[in-house]
Amino acid sequence: MTPSNLRAASRPRLTLPEAIRTLDAHYGKVAGPPTSDPFELVLWENVAYLASPARRREAFEELRETVGTTPAAIAKAPDRLLEKVAARGILAGDFAGKLRACARIALEEHGADLAKIVRGPLPAAKRALRAYPGIGEPGAEKILLFAGRDANLAPDSNGLRVLVRLGLVREEKSYAKTYAAAREAAKALPPDVRAMRKAHRLLREHGRTLCKRTAPRCEVCPLARRCAYARA
Repeated sequence: MTPSNLRAASRPRLTLPEAIRTLDAHYGKVAGPPTSDPFELVLWENVAYLASPARRREAFEELRETVGTTPAAIAKAPDRLLEKVAARGILAGDFAGKLRACARIALEEHGADLAKIVRGPLPAAKRALRAYPGIGEPGAEKILLFAGRDANLAPDSNGLRVLVRLGLVREEKSYAKTYAAAREAAKALPPDVRAMRKAHRLLREHGRTLCKRTAPRCEVCPLARRCAYARA
């Protein structure tokens, strides 16, 4: 082993707080969802499937302006308007149907007031959110984070990949187990909603732009010198 490799091998592993500070210095302010309302956050997850962040935001704003974002407004909206909004992503017809399904669940099961459920006990809030299209456990926890209800990291697939590559989370055979391991890693961060939101956004942005699933750009990554994946 060369002297430079010895120095790299002896360098302590990057901690999660250090990673977040480095990413904050690199990216600055990263936008999150344009709302903190639980039902609107459900819509945000369904409004434009596989769209870029910019196109998803455009779709959400169009939904607000042309249809409205209450369960009642979406339930009575013409199919053509919902499909026009969902066309910012792919499978517009399918996801227009998902928006309508969100409205139906909110009206029939939650009295059109999902926020009231989310303010209640966390296990019940999580179960209620998982009843909506496209919302699994990670999505439910993300909504609880951005609704200000629970200080959890809730990394999406991009953010979770960053944690794995940094060596902060062990990759398990199932995505669910890897995601669960991220909860332990997140204990290194302050148990504060604002801090967790910031960390979530920065990890997501890094995984989306530099630490990509294929062809990661390690040569320009601000974390590369202490990243287990880059050093390997």
